[in-house]
Amino acid sequence: MKTILKSIVLVAFIHPVLLMAQPVGTIRGVVTDGASGQALPYVTVVVLYANPPVVTTTNLEGNFCLNNMPVGRYDIQSSFMGYESVVSKEILVSSGKEVFVEMAMRENIRELQAVTVRPKVNKEALLNLMAIAGGRMLSVEEASRYAGGFDDPARLVTAFAGVSGSTQSNGISIRGNAPLFLQWRIEGVEAVNPTHFSDMTSVGGGILTALSAQVLGNSDFFTGAFPAEYGNALSGVFDMQLRSGNNQRHEHTVQIGTLGVDVASEGPFKKGGTASYLFNYRYSSMALMGDLLPDLVGDAGGMRYQDLSFKMNFPTKKVGTFSLWGIGIIDHYMVKVPKDTLEWSNIAEGEADYRQTKIVGGLGHKVFLNEKSYLKSALVANYTQNQTIMDYVYPDWSRLGALDMINTNWNLAFHSYLNTKFSATHTNRTGIDVTGLFFDLNYWITPTFDQLPPEPLANYAKGKGSSVAFSAFSQSMFRLNNRLTANIGLHAMYLHINGKATIEPRIGIRWQAFRQHTFGLAYGKHSRRDNTDYYFVQTPLTGEEMVNKNLDFAKAHHLVLSYDWSVSEHLRLKVEPYFQYLYDVPVVQGSLTSLINHRDFWLMYALVNDGKGKNWGIDFTLERYLHQGYYYLWTASLFTSQYMGGDGVWRNTRLNRNFILNALGGKEWKMGKQKQNILSLSLRVTLQGGEHYIPIDEAASIASQRIVYDNSRAFQMQLSPEFLGHFTISYKINRNRLAHEISFKMANVTGCEEFGGYYFDYRTNKPEMYLGAVVMPNIGYKIEF
Repeated sequence: MKTILKSIVLVAFIHPVLLMAQPVGTIRGVVTDGASGQALPYVTVVVLYANPPVVTTTNLEGNFCLNNMPVGRYDIQSSFMGYESVVSKEILVSSGKEVFVEMAMRENIRELQAVTVRPKVNKEALLNLMAIAGGRMLSVEEASRYAGGFDDPARLVTAFAGVSGSTQSNGISIRGNAPLFLQWRIEGVEAVNPTHFSDMTSVGGGILTALSAQVLGNSDFFTGAFPAEYGNALSGVFDMQLRSGNNQRHEHTVQIGTLGVDVASEGPFKKGGTASYLFNYRYSSMALMGDLLPDLVGDAGGMRYQDLSFKMNFPTKKVGTFSLWGIGIIDHYMVKVPKDTLEWSNIAEGEADYRQTKIVGGLGHKVFLNEKSYLKSALVANYTQNQTIMDYVYPDWSRLGALDMINTNWNLAFHSYLNTKFSATHTNRTGIDVTGLFFDLNYWITPTFDQLPPEPLANYAKGKGSSVAFSAFSQSMFRLNNRLTANIGLHAMYLHINGKATIEPRIGIRWQAFRQHTFGLAYGKHSRRDNTDYYFVQTPLTGEEMVNKNLDFAKAHHLVLSYDWSVSEHLRLKVEPYFQYLYDVPVVQGSLTSLINHRDFWLMYALVNDGKGKNWGIDFTLERYLHQGYYYLWTASLFTSQYMGGDGVWRNTRLNRNFILNALGGKEWKMGKQKQNILSLSLRVTLQGGEHYIPIDEAASIASQRIVYDNSRAFQMQLSPEFLGHFTISYKINRNRLAHEISFKMANVTGCEEFGGYYFDYRTNKPEMYLGAVVMPNIGYKIEF
C-alpha cells in the first residue's frame, strides 16, 4: 500500500510533464492452438484498419507485443498457415494499463475442394471450444462499459437473451428457471456463489459480485445444453476466469466513489521474471448514499461489505505453471427501527442483523505432457457462514424473537482433467471431481413469522453432517470437416450419503451451411444435488430423523437449436428455440411447494422427488460490435415456464415472465487535441413480464389477523410488467502511462418497484402488499498508472 501511495505522489509531481507527450499504450498477447493449448510461433498478428499498417509476429512462446499504439479501440487478427484466422474485437488501449489478449486458433481440416471459412470472431464463440449452443462469451470490459452492469458480471448477463434479473438482487434466472439452479465456477472449479449478501434477498442471488473488473478475465456464460465437462447444474453455468497479473511491469488502479473505495495492483515479483501477482481490495458502505438519498436507497443504507481477491501465477520451465488464488468476503447488514415510534408503519417493527463470511481459494496446476496433451488440476476450498438474528420491537421497546439462525458450510474439492488433441479432427477432454461436503447449522424460527405477536422460537434444524460427492466426465470433439463439428460426451455423479447416482449423455452438432450462416443442435441431460444441509433437515414432528436423507438428484433434459447469421463484419443475428423438461424435482408431498419457486436460504420441511417442470421458448439476439464509435445489443425472449408440485397440479412458475425485451446501446467520442480522451455513454432499457404470485385471502387474513394465502389460485395471477432503465456516462483522460476516469452510473433510473411479499398492517387492520424500489447511483473517480 505504501508503494501505491508513493506512486500517486510521484504521478502528481510529474503530471505536467506527461501532458506534453503523445499518450500511447501496449497490446500484448499470446496465440495458441485452441485444441491442444500449445503456443503457436510465427503467427502473423495484424491490427485491422490501421493506417499505416501495423503488423507483428509471435515468438517461439507464442507471445506478441504491439508497442506505442495510440490510445483508442482496435480489432486485431491472427493468421497462420494451416489454421483459421481469429479476430479479437473492441480492444481498448489506454495509457494507464497494458492490454493482454489471448487468441485460440483452430486447425484447418484438409479437404479436396477449397472451402471459404470466415475468420472466427472472439465475441461469437465461447472460450470452451466444445460448446455448441446455449452460451456467450463475457468480456470483462463489457461489464464496465454496459449500462446496468455496474462492474458486476452477474448483472451484465441479464442483458443477454433468455436471462431475467432484479434490481434488488443479482440472482440470475435463465429461461424461467430458479436462480439456485445455476452453477458458479471459478478457475474451472465449482464454487460457492461469489456475491455479497448471497441468498439474503433470494436463494441463488446477492447484491454485487465480489469479483471486480480489475481481476476478472473473459468468461463463459452457458444457458443450457452445456458440454459434459459441466455437472451439478440445471439451468446454466457461469464459468468465470481470473486473469493473471502483468509480468513485465507494475500497474495500479485506485477508484473512489459514493459506494466505496477500490484498490488494485499487479506486476512481476521480480524484474525479468515470469511470475506475477494481482490483487484487488474493495470496501463499500451504503451509509453515505443512505444519508444523501434515503428515499432512493431505502433499507440498503444499512449495508457494509468488503472483499479481497488475488491471483499469483508461477510459470516454470519443466513442471508447468502453478497458480494460487483466493476470494474473501465480509458482509454486514443491519436494519434498525426508527427512534420515533410515530414513524413506524405497524404496531411492531422488525430489527435485523445479518452477517456473512465467505472464503474461496485454490491451488492450480497446468502442465504439458507432450505436444498433444496437457493436464490441468486444482485443489479448492470453499467456506460460507451465514448468521441472521431478527426481533420484533414494540413501542415499549420490548422484543420478541423471530429468527436466530446460523449456518456454516464448507467443502474441499479436487478437480483434474486431461486434454488431448489426437489429431486435427479429434480432441478429447476427460476428468474427475471429488468433493468433501461439510455443514454445521442451528435454526431457531418462529412458526408464525408473519403474525404479531409471533409464537416462541422453535428449533427446526440443528446438527452437523458430512458427505462426499464424486463426478467424472469425458467429452470428445470431432471435426468432420471445416464446416461440420460434432461433440459427444458423458457426465456421471454419485452422492455418498444416500448412494444416489446419475449418468448424463451430452451431444451436439454445428454446421456452417454457408459462409455467413451456421446451425447448431445440442442436447443434454443435466442433474443437480441439493444444498448439503437440505439432506439433514429435522422437523419438530420427526425429531432426529433426517427426513431428506434419501433425496435423489433433480434432473432435466435440455434441447437447443441455434441459428447464427453474420449479417456483416460487425453485425450478428442469433436465434435459439429451446425446450427443457425437468423431473425428480424436490417438492413437498401433497403441496404446491417446489424448489423451483424456493426463495429462502433456509429449508425446514420434508421433500420428495415427485416434482416436474417444463420451459420452452425462443431467444433472439441482434448485436452490433463496437465500430466507428457505436454499438448496440438488442435481445428478445418469448417463453413459458411451468411446474408441477407435490399435489400433481401444473402451474406457472414464479419466474414465468413470458417475455423479456432488452435494448442496450452506446456511443464513444474521441476528444482532446490529440483525440486521446474518450467520452462514453451507454443506455439500457428492459421491459419484462412480472412475476407470478400467490394471492391472499383478504377476508381470512383479517379474521385471523395474519397473512392467509389463497392456494386455490396459486401463481394464476401475474404482476404488472416491469420497465427498468439504466445508464452509464464516463470520461477517460489519457496521459503518458497515466489515465483518469470520471463516471456516473445509475441502475433502475426509472424507479421500478418490485414485489417483496405481503405483510399484515395491524394499524389499518388489513393485509398490504410490499412494493419496493432500489435505485443504485454511483459517482466515481478512477486513476490507472
